[in-house]
Amino acid sequence: MEIITGVERRRRWRIDEKLRVVAELEQPGACFAEVARRHDVSRGLLWNWRRQVRIGTLGPTTGTRFLPVQVMPELATAETSRPAEALRKPLAASDARIEIALPDGTTVRIGCDVGAATLRPVLGVLRG
Repeated sequence: MEIITGVERRRRWRIDEKLRVVAELEQPGACFAEVARRHDVSRGLLWNWRRQVRIGTLGPTTGTRFLPVQVMPELATAETSRPAEALRKPLAASDARIEIALPDGTTVRIGCDVGAATLRPVLGVLRG
């Protein structure tokens, strides 16, 4: 139980506390009502914090963030006449890649041979 005295009637949450509560919400089987009750906050506030974490406005300045991801099939090549056949064709390890399309139209394609140490400064520049 928390007793609030004085003029200030609202609880002030530190960022790390908010992130810890949001992490609880992301656990499999978590229930918003139970987490809200346990931390004595409204469900609406939890939804707000979760949305802020996902869009990147709440959280540490460095570290893990939620980013939208869209998985897209490979385009049909000359070898395959139909896209469905292209999806069935197994990828070789050397063909594996990640493609990042930024809102400004910039696209970054990363092969499986690029390490995190090399990629980190490139993404830092793009975030700019």
